[in-house]
Amino acid sequence: MPAKILICDDDEGILDLVELVLKEEGYEVIPEMNSLNVAGLVGSEHPDLVVLDLWMPVLSGDQVLRNLRNDPATKNLPVMVISASGDGKTIAMNAGANDFIPKPFDLDHLLGRVKALLEAA
Repeated sequence: MPAKILICDDDEGILDLVELVLKEEGYEVIPEMNSLNVAGLVGSEHPDLVVLDLWMPVLSGDQVLRNLRNDPATKNLPVMVISASGDGKTIAMNAGANDFIPKPFDLDHLLGRVKALLEAA
């Protein structure tokens, strides 16, 4: 059974690229551009990992992450945050992220971190 990964990024180009690369590695991928839909998708799809962009309209990635951490059902769900923000790592880790990767990122590096998070879960 392949691991299921939910990716939320409001940049369609990044979303498509990461989805393609993860699918090529054999993962099941749930792409989502609207951060407001993440909680519902996590509840219905039960992903093994969530990859979140930090800066998104309406609900930012750190707000989404805090909501996941405050819910007993998802408090231990592995979450990787990606961001181009200079202070993104601090914000992500303070919100409860398991890992952080700055944009732009190397796809092989991203895949290695995804695999490590899934193996540690």
